[in-house]
Amino acid sequence: MIGLVEGQIVTDALQEEPRVENGLAVADPARDLAKIAVVERHLGTGRMGLGFVRGFGLQRGAMASTIAHDAHNIVVVGIDDDDMARAVQRLAELGGGLVVIADMGVQAELPLPVAGLLSVEPYEEVVRETEACVAAVRELGCTFPSPFQMMAFLALSVIPKLKITDRGLIDVDLFEVVSLSAL
Repeated sequence: MIGLVEGQIVTDALQEEPRVENGLAVADPARDLAKIAVVERHLGTGRMGLGFVRGFGLQRGAMASTIAHDAHNIVVVGIDDDDMARAVQRLAELGGGLVVIADMGVQAELPLPVAGLLSVEPYEEVVRETEACVAAVRELGCTFPSPFQMMAFLALSVIPKLKITDRGLIDVDLFEVVSLSAL
């Protein structure tokens, strides 16, 4: 799993058994293990990389963004699979941006309809909506200082050690896609 390093865009490559329920690996907020997915959003390939991440501190819900270097696919981190799916769906409805979901409801969002990266709203509105997204993710238990900025770099597969793309987890040191079951 990806281990966040506070104040850095490098990450750790961690190995830990996930909690399993009904034969499925699930998020485990008690151990600070959230699910992470990268969904390809430009060509309709259906590709989706899946993994786990430690360090956000999320206790419930999901957060997602289309700001994700370099490909700017959707990155979604969450505790609840349904909330994660709703976050991806909401970003598609918005044309991109930031979104925070809990109990299937939108808690906060920042639409970025220009390529999923830029707003057409005035600066003050963008700042207000960005701050609302950060506050909403804090309400879900997130303790990481800059959660959306960190998410943007988790998909940048040239910065060590472990990152995620729509093709899966990437061991940057080896330049290889690695299995969820063993690094």
